[in-house]
Amino acid sequence: MFDFEKLDVYSVVKEQNQKVLQFLKDHPELDPEIASELKKASMAVVSNLAEGTGKMNDTEKKQYLSDARTSVFRSVAMLDILRSIGQLDEEDFLQLYEGFEKSSKMLLGMYRSYSSNRSGNNNSHTNSGSQTA
Repeated sequence: MFDFEKLDVYSVVKEQNQKVLQFLKDHPELDPEIASELKKASMAVVSNLAEGTGKMNDTEKKQYLSDARTSVFRSVAMLDILRSIGQLDEEDFLQLYEGFEKSSKMLLGMYRSYSSNRSGNNNSHTNSGSQTA
């Protein structure tokens, strides 16, 4: 098993990505450019987390976590646009929004754990407490 697969945050972002992919599959009528951007952004959350976990120093790890969180924000912006043009109802918006909010909080918690870890050797980032999105 790879290190990233052991992380609670990985399970959360992977599940969120699966929800986004299923939503996109179930709604082929969505604006194709916005749907494509949402898919790319959602996939980038998962891939940046996984890639960052493989980095050997905390500075690099933090950059990938920051990139993953940035992709969460991009994803939410795409959801908001879909909602504003009437292609995403409030129920679906809130369900997806809440998953991204949880992902953001966990990524921020993991990022902060590297900031407070001065030795650079702490790899036990399976639990990140309550944070702001």
